Amino acid sequence: MNQTLITSVNTLSQLQKKLDIISNNIANIDTNGYKRRDASFTDLLNQNVMNMLRPNEEAGRLTPTGIRVGTGARIAQTQMAGTQGNISQTERQLDFAFTKENQFFKVLVQENGRGKIHYTRDGSFAVTPVNANEVMLVTKEGRPVLGENNQPITFRTDSGDITLEAGGRLRAGGQTFNLGVVEVKKPQLLTQAGSNLLTLPDNPAIAENQVLQELTAAGRAEIALQQGTLEKSNVDLAKEMTESLNVQRAYQFQSRTISLADQMMGLINGVR
Repeated sequence: MNQTLITSVNTLSQLQKKLDIISNNIANIDTNGYKRRDASFTDLLNQNVMNMLRPNEEAGRLTPTGIRVGTGARIAQTQMAGTQGNISQTERQLDFAFTKENQFFKVLVQENGRGKIHYTRDGSFAVTPVNANEVMLVTKEGRPVLGENNQPITFRTDSGDITLEAGGRLRAGGQTFNLGVVEVKKPQLLTQAGSNLLTLPDNPAIAENQVLQELTAAGRAEIALQQGTLEKSNVDLAKEMTESLNVQRAYQFQSRTISLADQMMGLINGVR
């Protein structure tokens, strides 16, 4: 097959993945606490074509022999950008926003009949009845928000106003609860789990304590939360649209390359 076709097809598939990432960022521009993802490219392995028929005549050559032919590009990695989003005032008691980067709430999600901890920056919470006397703090999808001890946060229905104190402590009437908060050290190792949630992979490459740190005991002094506010996404629409246009131009260029390679092969096959 024509080497030009191989190079272009390899690159086209990766450009499509880059365009999907940009589209997902734009779609979540109004999602509370969403963190955009950035993709970086790298070259695929080069092929060294040896076109020197008489190596003995290349004595004293300073540059490598042969011709290095590329085989396209691929996405090297996609990484979550943890930069702080804008803070929006809501004046709602159950809305909370982090004012420090890489801090996340803990949420309990049921997967295949078992509970697994997920992480989110979206602090738009609600309460749902547990029984006649108790309610539980949940996300807007109804998933339990966990406390410091990895247990759902429940309090009496007659507790009255809920207030946020220093160190991520909630006070509801005479009851107090420590919100479960982690600091993510390596956000690129978390995977998206839908519903604006992140989770650790089932078989992480490194230990969990190297990816995130539980903010407990003295570490709770590092928690930076505001009540009555929500963090907006950190997606910059102008930047994403510019990236989208650049990817589309590159896609058109690679498509044109395929058309030219096909025309060249047609001319060669037509030679009599």
